[in-house]
Amino acid sequence: MKVTIIGFWGAYPEKNAATSCYLLEQNDFHLLIDCGSGALAQLQNYLPLHSLDGLILSHYHHDHIADIGSLQYSMLINNQLHKSSTLFPIYGHNKNKDAFKSLHFRDVTEGRIIEENKPVQIGPWHVTFCKTEHSAYCLAMKFLDPATGKQFVYTADTYWCDELVPFATGADLLICEASLYEETHAAKTGHMTPALAAELAREANVQTLVLTHLPHFGDHQDLVKEAKQGFDGEVILAKAGLSFSLGS
Repeated sequence: MKVTIIGFWGAYPEKNAATSCYLLEQNDFHLLIDCGSGALAQLQNYLPLHSLDGLILSHYHHDHIADIGSLQYSMLINNQLHKSSTLFPIYGHNKNKDAFKSLHFRDVTEGRIIEENKPVQIGPWHVTFCKTEHSAYCLAMKFLDPATGKQFVYTADTYWCDELVPFATGADLLICEASLYEETHAAKTGHMTPALAAELAREANVQTLVLTHLPHFGDHQDLVKEAKQGFDGEVILAKAGLSFSLGS
């Protein structure tokens, strides 16, 4: 199981970058996790668009879905060019009916419903979900490789949520949002601070913590310093192209 960070900014992308987007790969199956602004341009540094096998969405805020329309156009054109022919699945919750409906595009892409506490099989992974504490309905995701037992957890957008501790317990890799510095009132925004991310990583006994959904101000190294005060494991700051291989 290989995880590559495509985009890591919150809200909007800095120049030549992207907001939330991650590529999960195993056994020639390629799944995109969220598809924020700038994601498609960055993704093509690592994978042709027609090689994607699916997309899964945590929620429908713009910084997580902004490039979906362009992705749908790319699938249409690649079908016309005979580079791909299968119906492209986009997994998302249906709490927002209009947003879910937009995942269906001609005979090229189709929406597939995901729900909290309802596991699904996507490619080689057993995928489970946990509702987060955010201003919009949002699902954290856990990807389990049954062959090796390796687990990758992505919190998506959230404030502290007790349910995330058992959900993330034992994860080899936790990609957790850290949108705000410690002095910010995180509860009002539905986002995490590094201290909260560290607390989650510590209580869930994860191996590696990656801080993502980064703010557009301050010194990002301070995010790492704050997290390391509460978590003794490995703490890494997200950046484009950073990849993690979870082997046997």
